[in-house]
Amino acid sequence: MLADAKTYEELVARFEWNVPERYNIGVDICDKWADTDPERIALVCIGEDGAREEVTFADLKALSNRIANLFQRDGVRRGDRVAVLLPQAKETAAAHIAALKLGAVTIPLFMLFGEEALAYRLGNSGAKAVVTNRAGAAKLAGIRDDLPELSMVYRIDGSDASTVDLHAEAATLPAEFTPAETRADDPAIIIYTSGTTGQPKGALHAHRVLLGHLPGVEMSHDLFPRPGDRIWTPADWAWIGGLLDVLMPALHHGVTVVACRFAKFTADAAFRLISEEGVRNAFLPPTALKMMRAAGDPPADLDLRMRTIASGGETLGSELVEWGRRVFGVTINEFYGQTECNMIVSSCAALMPARPGIMGRAAPGHEVAVVDAHGTPVPDGTQGNISVRRGDPVMFLGYWNNREATEAKFAGDYLLTGDMGVRDAEGWLRFVGRDDDVITSSGYRIGPGEIEDCLIGHEAVAMAGVIGKPDATRTEIVKAYVVLAEGHAASAALARELQEFVKSRLAAHEYPREIAFVDSLPMTTTGKIIRRELRARAAAEPGQGAGA
Repeated sequence: MLADAKTYEELVARFEWNVPERYNIGVDICDKWADTDPERIALVCIGEDGAREEVTFADLKALSNRIANLFQRDGVRRGDRVAVLLPQAKETAAAHIAALKLGAVTIPLFMLFGEEALAYRLGNSGAKAVVTNRAGAAKLAGIRDDLPELSMVYRIDGSDASTVDLHAEAATLPAEFTPAETRADDPAIIIYTSGTTGQPKGALHAHRVLLGHLPGVEMSHDLFPRPGDRIWTPADWAWIGGLLDVLMPALHHGVTVVACRFAKFTADAAFRLISEEGVRNAFLPPTALKMMRAAGDPPADLDLRMRTIASGGETLGSELVEWGRRVFGVTINEFYGQTECNMIVSSCAALMPARPGIMGRAAPGHEVAVVDAHGTPVPDGTQGNISVRRGDPVMFLGYWNNREATEAKFAGDYLLTGDMGVRDAEGWLRFVGRDDDVITSSGYRIGPGEIEDCLIGHEAVAMAGVIGKPDATRTEIVKAYVVLAEGHAASAALARELQEFVKSRLAAHEYPREIAFVDSLPMTTTGKIIRRELRARAAAEPGQGAGA
């Protein structure tokens, strides 16, 4: 999307959107290249056992076509929802591409989700099919009776009585498939995002969402792509950062994606992967960067040939930026967005000096403003709500089956991100804080409502208030203040039990790392928890640990 330019002003002046009336993500990121350069490498897949596989665009087209035929054979129709519950793998990409070419709507799901988190998302979306593996199928087995619309579960690693062997069945079907003629505004992807109250909301995106991402992705990787580029991220493809900031934009450009998500992220493994696979571009969340920096300098024998590193989720400090320059020889570019409207702000070291602590300027094509509660832009230098003008190609269509929440997301002509910031006269945007209760921990955005609902499902819990407590490594950790039910006593053992209760039902990154047992919670007159008081309390506390 971006033209070559020597300055940010030139980049913006030369930009124009190219969003055709008819557009399909699956065709764009797969068939386009398979038909013109079939032997180009789309994916390099590294398994947990170290096994390595190169997947060409021709391979990806054939596999996705067979899967699309399988979906169609089994009753998946245009507009039906297909969930993908897998780690980074060729089947993850192929399942998304297959469903999108069919005209279905995909739902990326995180492998670490527990049964309760999966049941809500699959039930709320009315998913008809899930593509997963043995571990995912085991979780689904316990909730399938509660999901009447879920008719098919496909496994990529065999089958059992309640699942279908994806590869075995797909292999019996043709490698040719005629994609649906979708419009750019047709629904394509639902990504569930954490809210401040109640259950997560499904942000419904159109096929145009990928085109809307391109300016921000290209800007954050210093006018990506360039000859020799090869990209990797440790971020799971179940999140918008992995799926739409890395996998799909790279395939759109024909850039090879290294697929490798470690069972446990370590700095040594990351450095070695970058060296061994010739990774030139990476999206590294701030927590990953901090862990790599804390581990010390990488071994001298590694060949680190990075061209760009992009990072988002929280503002980087000058120390991390300087470390990136010293170790990788590049200036880390920061970017900003959220699930509903992503990749709208970025820095770009190729065009302008980094300003640590300031996240960047609006990516070309995105009209980003700081507005008041009524959607009226405020003067430069004034704090307000970071917002984006309606009609942006990257903007979501709305929350799935939730008109009220969708309407509340807008004020006047702007979508409100819910994040407070300040814009200067040159258009640089500084993040100040959130005006909601979403917790940012290790790059994940976590809604307290879902955790509170889970905790009160335990017999020992009468009430729970969940907030983010400042943490030097993770930005914030999840902390829960718990009022016990009658007949239960506070103890370290009970705190650990509650942590495991949340971890097994929601996700490993959502469990409260600290639990404080309290006699009461601060409440409004209408019975709402006053989380800002809990946040103030937590900010004044030292690190205490479970059962504090």
